[in-house]
Amino acid sequence: MRAWRGVPAALAVALVAWAAAAPPCAIDERVTAVDPDVHPERIVLDPAWRLPPGYAPSDLVPVSRAGFASDLPLRAIVIDDLRALRTAAEADGVRLAVQSAYRSEAYQDAVHQGWVRQLGAERAAEVSARPGHSEHQLGTAVDLRSADGPPAWELDDWATTPEGAWVAEHAARHGFVIPYPRDGREASCYDYEPWHLRWVGRAVAAEAAASGLAYRAWLYRHHPPVEAAPP
Repeated sequence: MRAWRGVPAALAVALVAWAAAAPPCAIDERVTAVDPDVHPERIVLDPAWRLPPGYAPSDLVPVSRAGFASDLPLRAIVIDDLRALRTAAEADGVRLAVQSAYRSEAYQDAVHQGWVRQLGAERAAEVSARPGHSEHQLGTAVDLRSADGPPAWELDDWATTPEGAWVAEHAARHGFVIPYPRDGREASCYDYEPWHLRWVGRAVAAEAAASGLAYRAWLYRHHPPVEAAPP
């Protein structure tokens, strides 16, 4: 790399890397200015950044429309790619089920408080998003499991099962990222969740996967969050 004028090359590389990195995880209540109905794939949701209070998608449909035996709700824009993911998996002899999909802010609050009671607030913040901060509230995230298995988080590592390994290899080509990768808590802010998929569209998923970055870090590089104006 050519050094910036007056800046040694090694320092220039370090500065570029620093500028592109996601900031450290921190608790806050900063509301995104991005419209979740228009660009859900561009929204940073982490311990600092959240959706507008009370946000709920207007186009929720049951995941049964993607061929799953469930009426859990998900945004309609996700269904075609989720159906394609399921169909491709079944063609390879892999059977998947949906364990969780859209969650309202109130539902996420109940989930998070359950973890707080079990683990304490500090550890709960690493395994469960606070209400308003969950990708599930976008309506574009699903938790998968093996069709004949328990919830994936009850296993030591779902990614080592045939179903989990298949999803890790094929999710991006169907428009999904796995935003909480192994050994990625510093970048993603949350524990490893190989079962948690966030739909971002095929072009974005391919680009994010090719970058090798956790999706939060990729977003900070390409779509840094902007705070909404106070009401």
